[in-house]
Amino acid sequence: MGLLQQVSSPADLRDLTDDQLDTLASEIRDELVRTCAPRGGHLGPNLGVVELTLAIHRVFDSPRDRVVWDTGHQAYVHKMLTGRAGRFDTLRTEGGLSGYPSRSESDHDLVENSHASTSLSYADGLAKAFAIRGDDRHVVAVIGDGALTGGMAWEALNNIAVGKDRKLVMVVNDNGRSYQPTVGGLASHLATLRTNPRYEEMLDLVKKRLNKVKGVGPAVYDALHAMKKGMKDALAPQGMFEDLGLKYVGPIDGHDRTAVEQALVQARRFGGPVIVHVITHKGFGYNPAERNETDQFHQIGAFDVETGEARPAGRVWTDYFSEEMVALGRERQDIVGVTAAMLYPVGLDRFAAAYPDRTFDVGIAEQHAVTSAAGLAMGGMHPVVAIYATFLNRAFDQVLMDVALHRCGVTFVLDRSGVTGTDGASHNGMWDLSILQVVPGLRIAAPRDGARVRELLREAVAVGDAPTVVRLPKGAPPDDIPATDRAGGCDVLLRRGAKDVLVVAVGSMAAVGVDVGDRLAAQGIGVTVVDPRWVKPVDPALVGLARDHRLVVTIEDNGVVGGVGATLLQVLSTEGVTTPFSLHGIPQEFLQHAERQAILDRIGLNAQTIARGVVERLAAEGHEPLTITERATSD
Repeated sequence: MGLLQQVSSPADLRDLTDDQLDTLASEIRDELVRTCAPRGGHLGPNLGVVELTLAIHRVFDSPRDRVVWDTGHQAYVHKMLTGRAGRFDTLRTEGGLSGYPSRSESDHDLVENSHASTSLSYADGLAKAFAIRGDDRHVVAVIGDGALTGGMAWEALNNIAVGKDRKLVMVVNDNGRSYQPTVGGLASHLATLRTNPRYEEMLDLVKKRLNKVKGVGPAVYDALHAMKKGMKDALAPQGMFEDLGLKYVGPIDGHDRTAVEQALVQARRFGGPVIVHVITHKGFGYNPAERNETDQFHQIGAFDVETGEARPAGRVWTDYFSEEMVALGRERQDIVGVTAAMLYPVGLDRFAAAYPDRTFDVGIAEQHAVTSAAGLAMGGMHPVVAIYATFLNRAFDQVLMDVALHRCGVTFVLDRSGVTGTDGASHNGMWDLSILQVVPGLRIAAPRDGARVRELLREAVAVGDAPTVVRLPKGAPPDDIPATDRAGGCDVLLRRGAKDVLVVAVGSMAAVGVDVGDRLAAQGIGVTVVDPRWVKPVDPALVGLARDHRLVVTIEDNGVVGGVGATLLQVLSTEGVTTPFSLHGIPQEFLQHAERQAILDRIGLNAQTIARGVVERLAAEGHEPLTITERATSD
């Protein structure tokens, strides 16, 4: 039995020798690679935090001391060390371990965060609560992997600095190589000195005494203070933190566990807010990840353990957007790409390679990305902002008040829309069609296949006086679904028999809609299946179609509250159309992680379930299926 299998809680780490801890670190890395290889995951960041996580759990007493991970995808090692190593084979599978911290899994998991830059705000609130209650507990916030680029983190730092007596340790996991680690005896001595409370007392005493010396005293103090600050800034990049009034320790080599532990012990003893700056390397200890120039296997699909080579995968929705963006960039000099630390996942990397001067990755700062895009539009450009659908939630106010209010021509491409599956509740892009419905003037397109991605993207960027949205699901699109006819701006995908059922299938649900239509037709029920293409605003042709049919069925992979179906129902009511209505979408709940199709089946967003429901409803309302003769006549 290896050491990892013997670790059931962080307390087990404190009796291990240095040699045993080194062996354990090696076992953890082997387990990370082995477990992620079959199904992928956030491998690179976790390979980089092995020693850091060991140090945190040796110095602090979790769960009494609260550890908040930001972003949560770097918590795999934390899961292993808190009693879940034996279940690690189930990572990101239905019923298994989540790819993020999960309160239902362990008392050691406090915040189920996968949206970045939030840990410091959680930690600030926790530290305030402990102080009010008189609890002698520490809060540790591990922020890194780009999360410190988010504005929310700096808002939190500004407030944390005020609470001088709150026991809050902020570990900056710097894996972006912003700085080289400062090593050596002098740096260690300064780190110890800066976290000694007597250091502050001495500074205050020197300041008071010098300022009492008339004429030259204040000038001498200012000069000494400037010399001290200049020397410290030359040795370590701490100025921006200490200017906020925060103690700073580092930078520390994050793969030197002993050094990290020493720094954390110093920070814990200080008794107030402390920044511990740790330098780590994504992919550390696994050659293929370290050599990967793109992102050191930040988030990788299935791969071969020996070579690190990705297993063959087909084309995904994002590929069609990526290729069309390059073509648009060639045709139009005003097209620019904007993303928030998602250059490769959203497919803007090809555009960036072709047009680097017209590509802007703003870091994990979605709000800034949107308002900056508004400025670009005001300056005569047409920005295409490509981010995950779930992350646009964070910038809704900017979409509403900074873009739409000013009628800016900005196109938002929302990747990973709808049910995304294995990344869990926070990543399902099931909110955008509801949230964005309230934005005046904004238009939303939902492609049903790869051909429509290209087509609708071109239509979107042709709009210069309002924001547009193109939403893309996760995974592979179906084969192109041709239209048989056009009704207004809608594509008619199927028309069989009488005008009994109108199926309005949104975006990626178009293939399901066609399948529903085929099943209904097989039961002798007349059906028309349409793809609206643009789902906001509601196409007037849908009103006429709804009036002519006996039942309207909408299918969308968005929450049922306020989505396309709910909006269409509202419009029909306003227009006096009383045709019965059946709305199919995602229930308003946080979906647990599983494969996309498994989730769709569970919530009833599949052709079999929807078609059966339609048949049962029609039967309950007295609709009799057409006879063979009637069917032939209607055809």
